[in-house]
Order: sequence, then structure tokens, then C-alpha cells
Amino acid sequence: MKSEWKECTISDLGEVVGGATPSTKKPENYKNGNISWITPKDLSTFSGRFIIRGERNITEMGLNSCSTRLLPPNTVLFSSRAPIGYIAIAEKEMCTNQGFKSVIPNSDTDYMFLYYLLKFNKNNIENMGSGTTFKEVSGNTMKAIKVCVPVDIEEQRRIGAVLSAIDDKIELNTAINENLEQQAQTIFKSWFVDFEPFGGIMPNDWRIGITSEIIELHDSKRVPLSGAERDKMDKIYPYYGATSCMDYVDNYLFDGIYLLLGEDGTVINKNEFPILQYVYGKFWVNNHAHIITGKLGYTVEILYLLFKQTNIKHIVTGAVQQKVSQTNLKKVPIIIPDIKSLNCFNEKIQPLFAMIRKNRDEIKTLSALRDTLLPKLMNGEIDVSEIKI
Repeated sequence: MKSEWKECTISDLGEVVGGATPSTKKPENYKNGNISWITPKDLSTFSGRFIIRGERNITEMGLNSCSTRLLPPNTVLFSSRAPIGYIAIAEKEMCTNQGFKSVIPNSDTDYMFLYYLLKFNKNNIENMGSGTTFKEVSGNTMKAIKVCVPVDIEEQRRIGAVLSAIDDKIELNTAINENLEQQAQTIFKSWFVDFEPFGGIMPNDWRIGITSEIIELHDSKRVPLSGAERDKMDKIYPYYGATSCMDYVDNYLFDGIYLLLGEDGTVINKNEFPILQYVYGKFWVNNHAHIITGKLGYTVEILYLLFKQTNIKHIVTGAVQQKVSQTNLKKVPIIIPDIKSLNCFNEKIQPLFAMIRKNRDEIKTLSALRDTLLPKLMNGEIDVSEIKI
């Protein structure tokens, strides 16, 4: 039997709450604070559902100094400006800055269903934004957004459970991959920093060299693509780079395993620049990253671990527009081991990276499944009445 659905507004499902920023001129608002305070920037690289804290905490004094308020656990955070549409669930009591219109669900609204409902309506909400400098969704606008939901909260829970089960597996795979990478980093440090397998001393047949001896750069293979070609590839292959630059940068389709190293810090987050990305398969990339493979026995995986543990901040140039030039990238001092040791190390880490790739592929498949099910579940096209939770 098909469940009963109703049309309502977001304000019918919960209380819409804004946020605020305590004065940054008063250190007592932030120093030694233990109250989680979330900004849209905290969600810019956040890939899970439940958030526990942001980059900064605030103090009780900071909380009382402005109009932000404590939000209970399971509140759904929705960024309302710069940009619109970052979504997360409060894992514990926390507050936000003014860049959010969060929703505290009513007793007859399931918080997990509400989370997916807002994800489903993200584009609709974004289109309701207004403003000249940047778009923003006001509190009144957020409250008035019309949605359609099951009347029965148990039906909401069943829908949320279907989607949540997929995200549970995605988040588990992500956590496993983080652990696998940590293992690989630990082994790398043991071998090439602490020299533990060699009695704590660098072997005599190892030497100091520079990165130009072990890397190959493929930046020159990029060629201009027509708009139609870019549109076609965007629907098939992953894209790495700044989407805002897609209309004027050169792009090229690559196939294989590569290391991407951020070239332009104005395009990528400056606080994390330069960024490393381990990529594989067919992908396309713009001209804001160096495309790197290895030579002399250096695999892409070894290069990834090497650059992760090598401080290359000193090769970044430019105050306003930070950059990493090919010339500077080729001059980084490194330890070059004998080929036998390098091959032995590679055999130890390859199974870890094979599992990382396997998990990533599964995440991609699961994400596509979730995104396919989301509109069908939110439109009541799929009967979930028989699902037991």
C-alpha cells in the first residue's frame, strides 16, 4: 500500500536557525574554547555526513556575545551562502556562523530523512538565493521552501535507512583507505627517514639526489579542447582542476596512474597548497596541476609517499598568486636508494594501494547508486513499506 505524502514547507518540518560570528578582535571569544563552531569553509572538504567540530572552537563568552545559538545533536546544517548547499548533520551540540540556515527537526520529522531531503532540494534552494555580490538564502526564504514528505515518520525513517546504508559503506571504505594510506606512510618513514630496516643508518649505496632524476612531467601533453569535447568528457571521466577555469584552460585526457601536484595556489585552497592527488584510470585535467610519473624504479605510489613526507613549501613562489614551477619542482633534494631496495619497498606497498583503488571504485559505484535512488525515494516512486529498521 502506497504511503501518504503531504506538501509542506521546511518550517513545517523543523525550526530554521541562523548563526553568527563572535568578534575576532577579542581573543577571549576563541582562546581555549570548547564549543564547536562551524563555518561553510569547514564543509568545503568534508565528505561525511556527521560533523563533530570545525577549524575553530568558541568559548562560552563568544557564544553569549553574538546571536549564534547552540544546536542540538542531529540538527541538519545547510550553508546558505558562499556557497549555498553544503550539508552535514551535527554529531553533538554545536553552533554555526551566519553562513548557515540550519534545521532542527521536529519530533515528527526524522533527521536522516531531513538530511537527504535537503540534499535532494539543494538546487531548488540554491535557485531561491538572491544577492549582487554573492547569492544568499535568507531565513524566510528557507522556511518557505516547499517540499513533499511522507506523513508517517516511520516511512521517513525507512527512506533514510536505505540511503544511509549506502553512505555507511562509503564512509567505511573512506576510513579504511585513510588507514591503508597511514600504513603506507609509516612503512615509507621506517625505510627512507628512520632507516629502520638498515640499523638506523642510510646504506652506503644510497645517495642524495634531486627530483629531476626520478620524475617525469607530462604537462606538455595537454592540448586545447572544444566546448563540445569538454562537455562529453565531463559526463564520462572525472575532472581534476578548477571548474571555474574550464572555459579557458587547456585540457587533456589521460589514462593510467599519475600523481597530480597543485601548480596554482589561487585555484586550490591556499592553506593546503600544494595539494597532492593520487589518480588512476581515464581522467582529464586542466593546467593548474603538474602531472607526474616516476622513473628509475620510482612508481607513482612511491612518489606519492615521498612528496607527502617531503617539505616542498620552500619551492612555492609568489605572494599573491602562489605557484610551483617545473624548474623548482625538479630541484627538490631527495634520497635515492639502490634499485633492489626500491623494488623491495614497492612490493610491500603495492597491495595497500591496490586495496585503496578497489575501495575507491566501490565508493564511486555506491555514490552513483545513492544518487540514482535519491530522487526516486524522495518522489515516492519506490515502495519502502516492507523494509524493516
